[in-house]
Amino acid sequence: MEGFLAATVIASMPLLFATIGEIITEKSGHLNLGIEGLMLMGAIMGFVVGYGSGSPFMALLGAVLAGAAGSLIYAFLTVSLRANQVVTGLTLTIFGTGFASFIGKTYVGMVVPQEIKSFFRQVDVPLLGDIPFVGPVFFQQDIFIYFGYLLVLVSSIYLFKTRTGLNLRAVGENAAASDASGINVTLYKYIHICLGGGLCGLGGAYMSLVMMSVWQENVVAGRGWIAVALVIFASWNPVKALIGSLLFGGLSILGFRLQSMGIHISQYWVDMLPYAATIVIIILSSTKNKKENQPPADLGNPYFREER
Repeated sequence: MEGFLAATVIASMPLLFATIGEIITEKSGHLNLGIEGLMLMGAIMGFVVGYGSGSPFMALLGAVLAGAAGSLIYAFLTVSLRANQVVTGLTLTIFGTGFASFIGKTYVGMVVPQEIKSFFRQVDVPLLGDIPFVGPVFFQQDIFIYFGYLLVLVSSIYLFKTRTGLNLRAVGENAAASDASGINVTLYKYIHICLGGGLCGLGGAYMSLVMMSVWQENVVAGRGWIAVALVIFASWNPVKALIGSLLFGGLSILGFRLQSMGIHISQYWVDMLPYAATIVIIILSSTKNKKENQPPADLGNPYFREER
């Protein structure tokens, strides 16, 4: 059981990074449905840079910059040109998928350098790693996962306990009122959209560099779309995003666990589970009318200062 739960934590990390990235983006009032494309861009650039340099830091930097660059395109179209956010996000997914396929076609089957594998080896946290059951599951993991825990803490504090986070939430709730109070709405939107995209890129890089350690087509495999649903499930809260990511991470590897137990079930049914759960969660979330479960009031609405 411990092995399955430890594997669940690993499988949840791409979802966690993408979900928190989208939460930050949506808190600025922008719905970016291009998460799948951003994760693929981060996955391929992280792999290419890591394969060429052998440096894990350069690989992660390449993934962040790729995700941020994709989001910068989205930000320019939706913030400056006020293009439709849904259409722009879907276009970004198509662009990212094509970008990853074009760049990655010469890397199919190639394995990441040993230096990167060694960097992302399992690291036991002193004392915490010795706690029965909890230690092997949560605190005997690679360094990237510990960064995920830290991201949950930092993003929660940033969004709900800092003045900048309060300003960001104000921009997402009412951009016109925020502008009138002296907040630079355009700057806040650009910075946080790009920051969210960078985190999505990191989620993709984790799949290509750590989980798979080999490049293959469509390495993200629809996790970007699951992340969109997880934002709703988490009620735009990073802590709840961690819980949701663990749940969906477990569903994504459930088939391997069942096979190891000698339970034979069609792989097609197993592969369907995370997406079926996504539909159920969206339906259940739509029935919640509490204020904390509602999206930012200005989500999806373009802001033009002269229309105030």
